Amino acid sequence: MLVSVIIPTYNRAGYIGSAVRSVLTQSFRDLELIVVDDGSTDATREILSGFDDKRLKAVYQENSGVAAARNLGLDLAGGRYVAFLDSDDFWLERKLEMQLAFMHKSGFCISQTQEAWIRKGKRVNPGHRHQKFAGWIFARSLKMCLVSPSCVLMHSDLVRQGFLFNESLPACEDYDLWLRISLSYPVGLLSRVLTVKQGGRGDQLSRSIIGLDLWRIQALLDILNGERLQPEKKALVLQALLEKSRVYIAGCQKRGRLEEAARIKQKLDSCLNQVNLRER
Repeated sequence: MLVSVIIPTYNRAGYIGSAVRSVLTQSFRDLELIVVDDGSTDATREILSGFDDKRLKAVYQENSGVAAARNLGLDLAGGRYVAFLDSDDFWLERKLEMQLAFMHKSGFCISQTQEAWIRKGKRVNPGHRHQKFAGWIFARSLKMCLVSPSCVLMHSDLVRQGFLFNESLPACEDYDLWLRISLSYPVGLLSRVLTVKQGGRGDQLSRSIIGLDLWRIQALLDILNGERLQPEKKALVLQALLEKSRVYIAGCQKRGRLEEAARIKQKLDSCLNQVNLRER
């Protein structure tokens, strides 16, 4: 039962080695590791070439963003299950073994593990707002992303159903995908810390892109326009969209970004008009 592990990376020469080693030393051995180098200009390629393991496949693309890198990995993946690992994170040795056993026993087609956080070399506790939940998590996930890519294991059937990362989003592409999946499927939670997330650096996507809520707004607009939503879920999406838009527009107006505030308001009004027309 092959598991395909996908690591997207960009200029993480100082971390990619430990991420790769944490996959290749898993107690579960039947895996392929696909590392997609998204146009790195540092020593990433040299570090990857130093691994002598036939299960590792390194591929290279021009810089296209993390969503495109993960999707390329998904296109190349041949496993029954797919797992993701960010290139600055790493797994504990039994991560795949224990998560596979959990999924076989529980019947979930997607699950995540608990995680430890390392910030600037020190272990910190995730805040209460980052608490993970199990089951039908769609409503809870609208406010913020509650699924960590490095913790995820999912059945490849989801990929064949079209659940891919949205390459038009430079950030929050994971928020978008987990929302779309959790509309149709419950998400399992293995309550064991098996993933270690390292952060606190300025080069991380979540820290280098200003105004992340802009991309969450876009994801919610796409869901409203592209998904057939039950009335109660549509109401939840609209509520989250209006609140995030209100905060984002107010922030733009406060900072004198009046054109951006007007642009988002226009997109919001257009979406709401389309929703109202469909309901008539």
